[in-house]
Amino acid sequence: MASGDNEPANAENPEELLELRTTRTPQAAAGLTAVVSSAAHVFSSMSLVRGVKALRTLNQKGGFDCPGCAWPDPDGKRSSLGEFCENGAKAIAEEATQQRVDAEFFRQHSVHALAAQSDYEIGKHGRLTEPMVLPAGATHYQPISWEAAFEKVAAHLNGLDTPDEAVFYTSGRTSNEAAFLYQLFVREFGTNNLPDCSNMCHESSGVALSESLGSGKGSVTLADFDQAEVILILGQNPGTNHPRMLTALQSAKARGATIISVNPLRETGLLGFKNPQTVKGLLGFSTELTDVFLQVKINGDLPLLLALEVLLLEADTEPESRVLDHEFIEQHTQGFQEFAQHIRAQRLDELIRASGVPRELVLEAAAVLAKKQRIIACWAMGLTQHKNAVFTIQEVVNLLLLKGSLGKAGAGVCPVRGHSNVQGDRTMGINEAPSAAFLDKIEAVFGFKAPREPGLDVVNSILAMHAGRAKVFFAMGGNFLSATPDTLFTAEALRRCQLTVHVSTKLNRSHLIHGKEALILPCLARSDRDLQAGEAQFLTTENSMGVIQMTEGSLSPISEQLMSEPNIVCGLAKATLGARTRVTRTRVAWELYAQSYDAIRDAIAATILGFEGYNQRVREPGGFYLPNGVKERRFETTGGKAQFSLAELSEQLLKAGELMMMTIRSHDQFNTTIYGLNDRYRGIQNERRVIFMHAEDIREAGFLPGDWVDLHNEHGGRARVARKFVLVPFDIPKKCAATYFPETNVLVPIDSTADRSNTPTSKTVVIRLTRHQMPGGAAQETLFSAPDRAGRWE
Repeated sequence: MASGDNEPANAENPEELLELRTTRTPQAAAGLTAVVSSAAHVFSSMSLVRGVKALRTLNQKGGFDCPGCAWPDPDGKRSSLGEFCENGAKAIAEEATQQRVDAEFFRQHSVHALAAQSDYEIGKHGRLTEPMVLPAGATHYQPISWEAAFEKVAAHLNGLDTPDEAVFYTSGRTSNEAAFLYQLFVREFGTNNLPDCSNMCHESSGVALSESLGSGKGSVTLADFDQAEVILILGQNPGTNHPRMLTALQSAKARGATIISVNPLRETGLLGFKNPQTVKGLLGFSTELTDVFLQVKINGDLPLLLALEVLLLEADTEPESRVLDHEFIEQHTQGFQEFAQHIRAQRLDELIRASGVPRELVLEAAAVLAKKQRIIACWAMGLTQHKNAVFTIQEVVNLLLLKGSLGKAGAGVCPVRGHSNVQGDRTMGINEAPSAAFLDKIEAVFGFKAPREPGLDVVNSILAMHAGRAKVFFAMGGNFLSATPDTLFTAEALRRCQLTVHVSTKLNRSHLIHGKEALILPCLARSDRDLQAGEAQFLTTENSMGVIQMTEGSLSPISEQLMSEPNIVCGLAKATLGARTRVTRTRVAWELYAQSYDAIRDAIAATILGFEGYNQRVREPGGFYLPNGVKERRFETTGGKAQFSLAELSEQLLKAGELMMMTIRSHDQFNTTIYGLNDRYRGIQNERRVIFMHAEDIREAGFLPGDWVDLHNEHGGRARVARKFVLVPFDIPKKCAATYFPETNVLVPIDSTADRSNTPTSKTVVIRLTRHQMPGGAAQETLFSAPDRAGRWE
């Protein structure tokens, strides 16, 4: 037994600094550099033949859907050069790697030793190849048969005092078929404890849009981008998080659209784009994307939106100078008079000050909006992870309602989802608070009594596990520990479980922070060929714009012991519910679903509106669109009309020495998967433990660029600390800071969440800095110099 193997495994990335190097930040994203980076990642992970086969079919009709972001594919012709971006190629390099994590690997590496590695190192070991179990008190995972694994889970679940003592998490990678079966099993088992990654990401969007428009989804398609007059991008970094969106923005610019970008960081992907599918792009010629850049303070979006609305109402004074769409407002909205009175009572100067944007730029943006009618508003987690997130997103809707920019070509709401099928999971019923109508349909189709009490979302699941009220944690994909807030608190919650189970393709830190017993169940990936009963199967997903499409892997699985996610659910259901099903005679055909995914889709079609003729329609190249009432100006709200909302400005004032921190991704990262240690678009190489700050804030705090600091948060009177970060001066507003997650998730309080959505406030974390103390008082080993945007050295 290795030294330390009986100690608790490390829940955080090691506090280790590498050799940080900095470069100038580029002024345009993608180009030849992105092509070279894509090839390097793919062909260092697999053979040339396997890599070419994967890339040729990625996002193509009849191929497989990218396991990365949920940006849609073109409806018509798709590029023969490759319908993917740099980060999509990195995702495939991770997923289709020929590196293996097998039983011998686990014999050689204890849980404690693996947890001492960084998330980057853990992820690079390769694909999981067989089911593994960590018995109570053991230090190493051991092989287990699939049958024994299912029996172990079933014994734990059936031994609970109540089904509500189990938590069933879902990541956004899960297919529609697997998600539908998963929620069906969980509800037949007897609980609505179905937290998912939406709870941490776009839950605020779903709540806000459902209340205002009657639907929690976006209302635009890719075709709308080519007809838009204005594209408003808020709290989003498309160059890193949704790179294929840059092509849509470039096309819109070519057709005359004006792009207004709102963000605390002047991100490269908002500035310019070198299209790698064109000769000019490969030669380094770029398209300037943003016309008006509004650099808000962190969480300055709400006062900015209110300021723009004040200016629009002021400009809409005479019939001959109308800038609002009064016909739309009269016919399709409710609450305008109260809203207008509320806006006219706002103090413009106070709103502009609170936003952090210079007055002349606010006026410029308002002038653009005043003249245009076809406006698309896009946003991501920069809007959704604040305490006032729901109110901010409803203010985005208010702005579009004023302009009549809903239910017409080139206009609408566009929440850009971060994971490939997170929207499909929710459509399939992965929801801790399902509607009564959905549960009624489940009962009618499948013949069992569905639980009616709302279940636990992510934050409440963590609290329940920590308090001992939840004893079994089952995760269908994802890296729960590294994705969630308050890392040490969440780690303690997982350790208090009787059993933790993870269905995964690759090893991650959540496998190493476990309950008294733990299981790892390895599954097929999107790119893997899936044969059931000798027949090739395909799955389906839903993208950000409501398109249901096929995804069919073509690569040979890395191991014969991998099982598909639908089969894992069916095996689990048969082991757990077998005796109960024989008595109650439910109409859930687990045996059939395990052999035929067409049968699963028939069950979905019988249960969920919009999926009529599912098997036939999804086989059409490109799939089909789900119904979208907002696009047709049908608002399923209480009054049948779109609702204006009222939001009050509330600032979180900082004390002396405090900063407002937001967590962000690097360019070498997708969610919690770390592809590499560089952040090319922010000039960072070979390091992740950095904190981006305004140069004046660094000096005023008594530090120098390159100094090592510890970050502290004391929300709720509990001390949280993230140690050993390097100070990097950056183009960010004063009193604001940015750090990468998951390294600073330890600072995000479990009890600081968005009003009405309960999403963790990962973008508004109050911190203070202290100098990092070296062991024994030793001097700091290295400093660095960083160029500013003009190339001047600090």
